[in-house]
Amino acid sequence: MSLLIKNGEIITAERRFFADILCRGGVIVEIGQNLSDSSAEIIDATGKYVFPGFIDPHVHIYLPFMGTVSKDDYATGSKAALMGGTTTLIEMCCPGRDEDPLEAIRLWKSKAVNISSCDYTFHMGVTRFDETTTESLKSIVAEEGITSLKVFLAYKGALGIEDTELYKTLSFAAENNLIVTAHCENADLIYENQQRLVSEGKTGPEWHEPSRPISVEADGCHHLMTFAEATGAEVYVVHTSCVPAVEAISAARARGVKAHIETVAPYLTLNSSHAELPDFEGAKYVMSPPLRSPEHGEFLWEKIADGTIDTIATDHAPFDFETQKRMGDPANALDAAMQLTGQPGNFTLIPNGIPSVEERIKILYNDGVLSGKIDLQTLVRAASTNAAKIFNLYPKKGAIEIGGDADLVIWDPEFSGEISVTTHSMATDYSAFEGKKIKGRAETVTVRSQILVRDGGWAGKGGEGEFLWRK
Repeated sequence: MSLLIKNGEIITAERRFFADILCRGGVIVEIGQNLSDSSAEIIDATGKYVFPGFIDPHVHIYLPFMGTVSKDDYATGSKAALMGGTTTLIEMCCPGRDEDPLEAIRLWKSKAVNISSCDYTFHMGVTRFDETTTESLKSIVAEEGITSLKVFLAYKGALGIEDTELYKTLSFAAENNLIVTAHCENADLIYENQQRLVSEGKTGPEWHEPSRPISVEADGCHHLMTFAEATGAEVYVVHTSCVPAVEAISAARARGVKAHIETVAPYLTLNSSHAELPDFEGAKYVMSPPLRSPEHGEFLWEKIADGTIDTIATDHAPFDFETQKRMGDPANALDAAMQLTGQPGNFTLIPNGIPSVEERIKILYNDGVLSGKIDLQTLVRAASTNAAKIFNLYPKKGAIEIGGDADLVIWDPEFSGEISVTTHSMATDYSAFEGKKIKGRAETVTVRSQILVRDGGWAGKGGEGEFLWRK
């Protein structure tokens, strides 16, 4: 069946205009005035915006971490994404240093195939680089359709890589026209800070940010830029959280380094005071890099508005508060923390991450558009189009163009509601944005013409999503 969306205001990265959209066979076939198709299902979008499907370029759905595994699977995670207007996910495949990369990407894919309701692809984590890595990565690119890698300059002894491995990864990427996404901190500085603070009895979640201050993140960004400049690799810095990190990347860009900047939704609406909440409530807000003081969030909004920051993701990493984050509770010394790690609970054992894939567009629309920090075109550019262009998905994704996939979001700007764990689709037992009043919602969401959200409610069956093969 065809789908005809009439009378909506279309918002793209470049312009806004009123037109109808006719979709057939999963793609957009016509955009114009007074379109008709007697066989089509018609949706009247009068008074509403029509956005291209949003893309979250940085999520974790399946994530083994700190001896536990994230709560969402692709059934819940993709449903949550779609309920919030996100139609494409790019997940980080993060194998341990002792795991085979080719086996890892096939495992991560298996978690999504015939389960995900939205379309998906992956960044391939490189957590070691030895004599076997080159051939494994060549196979992953050629046989698995992956064109972006991921490195960690953090998590010493786990996911983090050494400088020689970083150089080899970036060199391989440059030679093979791949992009390298990077978590930029300084693993050794973090480790030493953590050991010092814990030894001083500073064990609560409020000490997570002091263990990874802005200087550590800025150092990691500068470090990556030096290696990117030396190798000629194209890089993409994930979840930048602060002024000096963005400035370090911007300075490298001015020297000709091919670098993209991502921030994530939690940094734009939360701040370090949330991680300082009493009674271990702050653990809900532990992520890395940490939430910063409010002036950094305001700076990030400014850099989204002027185009310095390319994309806004989530770094969605869903862990329950009661059963998982409490592994780092100092009061939990004789329970899960001791059993899993052999040491008393402290902030270093809190699984990192804030569940947010469902709430990203609501946050950007309310705290960004309605507050006057960004306009609607910037919302589309930073939350959809730029990611599609950077990661080889455009114009199939991230656009409203004839021939592109009919991934569309009809947004009702008149809706009023509230974010709550009692109504979200994510599998976690808390919402980091509990009680936040919002205007607007994704009323109708389509993936390749299939209506998966209708009237703000779930209309999918599950498994409608497809893997996006990238060349």
